[in-house]
Amino acid sequence: MRFKLDENVPVTFGRLLADAGHDVATVVDEGLVGAADEVIAEACVDEQRALVTQDLDFADIRAYPPAEYAGLVVLRPRTSARDAVLAIAPTLMQRLESASRAGQLWIVESERLRIRE
Repeated sequence: MRFKLDENVPVTFGRLLADAGHDVATVVDEGLVGAADEVIAEACVDEQRALVTQDLDFADIRAYPPAEYAGLVVLRPRTSARDAVLAIAPTLMQRLESASRAGQLWIVESERLRIRE
Protein backbone atom coordinates (compact mmCIF):
# COMPACT_ATOMS: atom_id res chain seq x y z
CA MET A 1 0.00 0.00 0.00
CA ARG A 2 1.08 3.59 -0.61
CA PHE A 3 1.19 6.07 2.28
CA LYS A 4 2.15 9.69 2.87
CA LEU A 5 3.18 10.60 6.41
CA ASP A 6 2.22 14.03 7.64
CA GLU A 7 4.86 16.11 9.41
CA ASN A 8 3.27 15.30 12.79
CA VAL A 9 3.95 11.56 12.50
CA PRO A 10 7.35 10.26 13.64
CA VAL A 11 9.65 9.07 10.87
CA THR A 12 10.01 5.82 12.83
CA PHE A 13 6.31 5.15 12.20
CA GLY A 14 7.02 5.39 8.49
CA ARG A 15 9.91 2.96 8.85
CA LEU A 16 7.58 0.45 10.49
CA LEU A 17 5.25 0.72 7.50
CA ALA A 18 8.14 0.46 5.03
CA ASP A 19 9.59 -2.57 6.86
CA ALA A 20 6.20 -4.24 6.42
CA GLY A 21 6.50 -3.74 2.65
CA HIS A 22 4.53 -0.53 2.17
CA ASP A 23 5.58 2.39 -0.05
CA VAL A 24 6.02 5.41 2.24
CA ALA A 25 6.62 9.05 1.29
CA THR A 26 6.67 11.94 3.73
CA VAL A 27 5.49 15.52 3.69
CA VAL A 28 8.98 16.46 4.91
CA ASP A 29 10.76 14.71 2.01
CA GLU A 30 8.45 16.37 -0.50
CA GLY A 31 8.96 19.90 0.84
CA LEU A 32 5.37 20.26 2.04
CA VAL A 33 6.16 21.11 5.67
CA GLY A 34 3.78 23.83 6.81
CA ALA A 35 1.60 23.46 3.72
CA ALA A 36 -2.13 23.92 4.06
CA ASP A 37 -4.18 20.79 4.68
CA GLU A 38 -5.79 21.18 1.26
CA VAL A 39 -2.37 21.10 -0.44
CA ILE A 40 -1.38 17.93 1.39
CA ALA A 41 -4.74 16.33 0.61
CA GLU A 42 -4.36 17.19 -3.08
CA ALA A 43 -0.86 15.66 -3.15
CA CYS A 44 -2.27 12.47 -1.65
CA VAL A 45 -4.97 12.31 -4.32
CA ASP A 46 -2.49 13.01 -7.13
CA GLU A 47 -0.11 10.31 -5.85
CA GLN A 48 -2.88 7.88 -4.83
CA ARG A 49 -1.47 7.65 -1.31
CA ALA A 50 -3.30 7.25 1.98
CA LEU A 51 -2.49 10.04 4.39
CA VAL A 52 -1.27 9.10 7.89
CA THR A 53 -1.67 12.05 10.25
CA GLN A 54 -2.52 13.19 13.76
CA ASP A 55 -4.36 16.23 12.38
CA LEU A 56 -8.01 15.93 13.42
CA ASP A 57 -9.07 18.22 10.56
CA PHE A 58 -8.75 15.17 8.29
CA ALA A 59 -11.32 13.32 10.41
CA ASP A 60 -13.98 15.80 9.25
CA ILE A 61 -15.74 13.80 6.54
CA ARG A 62 -17.55 16.91 5.29
CA ALA A 63 -14.27 18.64 4.49
CA TYR A 64 -12.43 15.46 3.43
CA PRO A 65 -14.94 12.89 2.13
CA PRO A 66 -13.19 9.50 2.47
CA ALA A 67 -14.46 8.30 -0.91
CA GLU A 68 -12.23 10.89 -2.61
CA TYR A 69 -9.00 9.52 -1.13
CA ALA A 70 -6.87 6.40 -1.21
CA GLY A 71 -7.43 6.45 2.53
CA LEU A 72 -7.23 8.76 5.50
CA VAL A 73 -5.59 7.37 8.63
CA VAL A 74 -5.89 9.60 11.70
CA LEU A 75 -3.75 8.49 14.64
CA ARG A 76 -5.21 9.17 18.08
CA PRO A 77 -2.62 8.17 20.70
CA ARG A 78 -3.25 8.80 24.40
CA THR A 79 -0.66 11.58 24.30
CA SER A 80 1.27 13.23 21.48
CA ALA A 81 4.56 11.82 22.79
CA ARG A 82 6.57 9.90 20.20
CA ASP A 83 6.37 6.63 22.16
CA ALA A 84 2.58 6.92 22.47
CA VAL A 85 2.27 7.40 18.70
CA LEU A 86 4.52 4.41 18.00
CA ALA A 87 2.57 2.30 20.50
CA ILE A 88 -0.53 2.41 18.29
CA ALA A 89 1.35 1.16 15.22
CA PRO A 90 0.49 -2.52 15.93
CA THR A 91 -3.25 -1.71 15.87
CA LEU A 92 -2.85 -0.24 12.38
CA MET A 93 -0.41 -2.84 11.07
CA GLN A 94 -2.64 -5.73 12.11
CA ARG A 95 -5.61 -4.36 10.16
CA LEU A 96 -3.58 -3.46 7.07
CA GLU A 97 -2.96 -7.14 6.47
CA SER A 98 -6.64 -7.92 6.03
CA ALA A 99 -8.43 -4.74 4.96
CA SER A 100 -8.31 -2.09 2.30
CA ARG A 101 -8.42 1.51 3.48
CA ALA A 102 -9.22 3.03 0.07
CA GLY A 103 -12.21 5.34 0.31
CA GLN A 104 -12.23 5.06 4.09
CA LEU A 105 -11.34 7.12 7.14
CA TRP A 106 -9.53 5.07 9.76
CA ILE A 107 -9.24 6.49 13.27
CA VAL A 108 -6.57 4.46 15.03
CA GLU A 109 -6.41 4.41 18.80
CA SER A 110 -4.23 2.27 21.04
CA GLU A 111 -6.71 -0.56 21.37
CA ARG A 112 -9.24 -0.04 18.62
CA LEU A 113 -9.78 1.08 15.07
CA ARG A 114 -12.87 2.95 13.89
CA ILE A 115 -13.69 3.00 10.19
CA ARG A 116 -15.93 5.48 8.36
CA GLU A 117 -16.77 5.41 4.69
